[in-house]
Amino acid sequence: MKKLIATLILVIISYWTAISQENVRQVITLKNDWKFINKDLPNAQDPSLSVKNWESVSVPHDWAIKGPFDKEVDKQVVAIKQDGEKIPTEKTGRTGALPHIGVGWYRKNLDVSEVKSDSKVILLFEGAMSDAQVFINGKKVGGWPYGYNYFYFDISSFLSSDQENILAVRLENLPQSSRWYPGAGLYRKVQLIVKDKISFNQWGQYITTPYVTPELAKVKISSKVSSENTKVEAVIKDENGVVVAKKTIAQAYGNEFELEIPIENPKIWDIDTPHLYTAKMNLYQDDELKDSEEVKFGIRSIEYNADKGGFLLNGEVTKFKGVCLHHDLGPLGAAVNKAALRRQLTILKDMGCNAIRSAHNMPSIEQLELCDEMGFLFLAESFDEWEKPMVKNGYNRLFKEWAEKDIVNLVHATRNHPSIVMWSSGNEVPDQFGSDGVKLAKWLQDIFHREDPTRPVTVGMDRVKEVMESGFGAIIDIPGLNYRTHLYKEAYEKFPQRLLLGSETASTISSRGIYKFPVVKTIGKEYEDGQTSSYDLGITSWSNVPEDDFILQDDNPWVIGQFVWTGFDYLGEPTPYNTYWPSRSSYFGMIDLAGIPKDRYYLYRSIWNTEEETLHILPHWNWEGREGQETPVFVYTNYASAELFVNGKSQGVQKKTKNGTKLERYRLMWMDVKYEPGELKVVAFDDNGNPVAENKIVTAGAPHHLKLEADTIKEVNEQKMVLILDGSIFILLVESFFLGLLLKKQVRFSTLGFWL
Repeated sequence: MKKLIATLILVIISYWTAISQENVRQVITLKNDWKFINKDLPNAQDPSLSVKNWESVSVPHDWAIKGPFDKEVDKQVVAIKQDGEKIPTEKTGRTGALPHIGVGWYRKNLDVSEVKSDSKVILLFEGAMSDAQVFINGKKVGGWPYGYNYFYFDISSFLSSDQENILAVRLENLPQSSRWYPGAGLYRKVQLIVKDKISFNQWGQYITTPYVTPELAKVKISSKVSSENTKVEAVIKDENGVVVAKKTIAQAYGNEFELEIPIENPKIWDIDTPHLYTAKMNLYQDDELKDSEEVKFGIRSIEYNADKGGFLLNGEVTKFKGVCLHHDLGPLGAAVNKAALRRQLTILKDMGCNAIRSAHNMPSIEQLELCDEMGFLFLAESFDEWEKPMVKNGYNRLFKEWAEKDIVNLVHATRNHPSIVMWSSGNEVPDQFGSDGVKLAKWLQDIFHREDPTRPVTVGMDRVKEVMESGFGAIIDIPGLNYRTHLYKEAYEKFPQRLLLGSETASTISSRGIYKFPVVKTIGKEYEDGQTSSYDLGITSWSNVPEDDFILQDDNPWVIGQFVWTGFDYLGEPTPYNTYWPSRSSYFGMIDLAGIPKDRYYLYRSIWNTEEETLHILPHWNWEGREGQETPVFVYTNYASAELFVNGKSQGVQKKTKNGTKLERYRLMWMDVKYEPGELKVVAFDDNGNPVAENKIVTAGAPHHLKLEADTIKEVNEQKMVLILDGSIFILLVESFFLGLLLKKQVRFSTLGFWL
């Protein structure tokens, strides 16, 4: 009996110890009950100012996405040098024609009634667009101008225990501050972190894996703390919550503890097996738990080595099959939405994509978490400008004072993500010219190396001739070339690194389901309807068809991969329709704004997705009025040959070949097919000539009915649900979540998506 009682006491003590450990740190996401006004009010931070008439919003929030579209918003009369323009023209859709310019104020009451007087309270912003000015109870806490960065303030001394505490945030977007739609507002998470004054520093954990084999891995943890006379305990758990290692250290170097922990038979983080571990870091003083924090990480090795074949992930040569992504989510705007991000990555994964470049700014934490979880390599980019401007009010205004601070925050906030395998300090910066640019590139690269010596740095360089002459390209860890495929060989021979990255490739343009005749390669071609052809032969003055990059990747081991511009269409930059209203979103994506793949998606899938069958036919087969006219048929497939049939009549066999044109190496094309309504069928053959797969499309008849099936249902509030479909986004009013969806209004179409 005594034994039983003793055991129960131990269980109770253990239980309450666990509870107390959970309570030493609170992380509160400030999502709901914000007030917002889209105007600049004097003294809006004053707690006495009534916000009764302000709009109620939740955060993340993008104030501009609701529109309306207006050609006067951020109208720019400029010559876009990156596009080779020499004469200024009126650009009406460059930044999406949505009302992101101006000032917005946010207010929120902070309930700190249960916060102990000796607590440290951190206010964390993961992005605020832009020029954030933060106030507590009318007093300015601080500011952070760069809208894409993560930043925080210790607000402990600003809080009052005997009155209501009011948080106010002023944001302002200047005109001509971006080359694309930046969004507006508190578009990423805002959090309160409540902890003891004796605690881990914000972003104070730095986890690396300097030694990795299938049998043994070394996990190195650097942990920074805010006080002396403490000790740090690290408890490492696998994905199933099983403790695999534990270590305590009491010896600090200044305010930094360093732990080295062996992990036997580690589960390796890889593209196909993205295993994650959790390090629970506990901070003690006099055996009292003062702080506890959990950090996810992956055990993996990366190496860039020309002699070993390029980029190696866990010792295996791996090509970057990547895409560039802007941060907006099309119809959803810039506000971070993890479900929408997951949907994007799921679609890209099916294409065979294995890497993401955050073009041209710092990624959201949610995006990195998903890439860790789903097995994507990540190129984390920082800036689109240095000292010399691309746009009048761009980052050039901030560079001298803020560049180092911004890089430090980027690295410290994200360096534990195993998906990140490379940093980028810039994209197409005008500073590529001359010796001053070389010095800046070296300075920025050194900051990255100082803060994280485990990853190399690249720059997306579009002035390839110039960077070869100036030495700019020679000092970059991994030279990144934006386009200029005809200069790859020359750059490889001149640069000492003996490796090249296609940091931005293709920029092929197309509209989904739109086909133009005749079927020929076009450069910057504009049509009266403001569309481009989905035969995937349309390019810009600086870009190329996908095949140019495929050939470079396939034939040259020193080309370590590519990041295609772009994975998804995005708001703004409507090239080649920069002067065509109402064009206001891009044509570069393999996938359109609604998340529906274009034909080009299947061209990449046929090459990148080596595990699954691709057999895609284009164009559609609904051409009333084209009877008897040549209507070329393309097939994108991972098979080497196929036969085409029109209403059962063979159009011949086509085979991929390296001996023909570059298109014939990757596409099957029947250029002289004459249209007749009915059935278009393709039969694919294996390497031995045996039929192994077929696909067909038919001429459509009259519409019959519309069927909607949800792949995700998310509750917004008591009365509203969001229905996310494969291709479109619907908002449905519901009577009851449990009784089912009940439409209250008819759905109407908008160019951004579908709304009630």
